[in-house]
Amino acid sequence: MALQITTKGCYGLRAMVDLARHHADCPILLGSVAQRLGVSRKYLHAMLVALKSAGLVRSIRGSGGGYCLTRDPEKITVAEVLAVLEGALTLRDCVRDPEVCERSRHCVTHQLWTELGGTLESLLSAITLRDLIEFDDNPQGRTLIQL
Repeated sequence: MALQITTKGCYGLRAMVDLARHHADCPILLGSVAQRLGVSRKYLHAMLVALKSAGLVRSIRGSGGGYCLTRDPEKITVAEVLAVLEGALTLRDCVRDPEVCERSRHCVTHQLWTELGGTLESLLSAITLRDLIEFDDNPQGRTLIQL
């Protein structure tokens, strides 16, 4: 699928920012994160399972258990989180798989989509969970994307 950030990607990234914001209080209860985000525990759990499988979060069982980031918030990028939740971020299906379009090898716009996708990946790789928290805390006159 061409690039489209789904609800899963948006809420999953928000959940990671929430875990990052409360990183010092690890472990964080699933119910607490779900309540702050306004999503069901079941929906949030499904996203956290995927993020756990990818090694971005860990879970602690039992009384006083919950979820924690596996790395500091400044070491986890938006690109990493979205790759887990959304898969490959490409602007056109033909960039990921040229066989889906018979014109892709001779298409005047194919290289454009390829380069734009690479730029998007670079930009998302430069933004960390810490950056999102800092921006949220003080957005006036700031931008997340540095061109």
